Amino acid sequence: MTLTARPTEASSNAHDRLYRHLRSRIMHGDLPPGQALTLRGLGKEYGVSMTPARESVRRLVAEGALTMSASGRISTPELSNDRIEELAALRALIEVELASRALPRAHFALIDRMQTINTAIAEAVGRGDAVAYIRTNLEFHRTLYLRAQAPAMLAMAETVWLQMGPTMRALYGRLRRTEPPQFHRLIIAALKAGDEPGLRLAVRSDVSQGLRMLAG
Repeated sequence: MTLTARPTEASSNAHDRLYRHLRSRIMHGDLPPGQALTLRGLGKEYGVSMTPARESVRRLVAEGALTMSASGRISTPELSNDRIEELAALRALIEVELASRALPRAHFALIDRMQTINTAIAEAVGRGDAVAYIRTNLEFHRTLYLRAQAPAMLAMAETVWLQMGPTMRALYGRLRRTEPPQFHRLIIAALKAGDEPGLRLAVRSDVSQGLRMLAG
């Protein structure tokens, strides 16, 4: 006997698939700030009906990944300088604490993994691939923060990354990067040395310097 998904289950699966894929695209800067989206367009692009498209958008609006005007216009956020400063301050607070908690569990395999990711970041910079750069940069940080074993705090950090994705894309274009972030080497060095003050300083500098340059 062949079992087919009930309509509600099929809709739920379509919604979850669209939500996760669109969330990833926004977080990794695949969409620029102020990019307009429509439910009809999303439905057509992902091959789903209006209902899962609407539910996905509603979740992303709630997370701050998308904005919806009073008239129903949907777009990626265009952040003011004050908002960029606020999110940069949040990153500095949350991610420094995550790094500090991760340090006692930072074994050599983790450090080797972070060095490998940093090489991938350098390759993305060499190709001028902004989306790959943002994706691997966040992977570098997430790999460390997972060792903190603080899932609620990491979820907060990811919400900030999500809100910042399109702006990070704009920042990448402005900086015209030719090499990986300099503070990544300092983060790795501090992990090897077990240097908590050095690690906190390197992470704080890494997550806030570029954003404040954009706000300036």
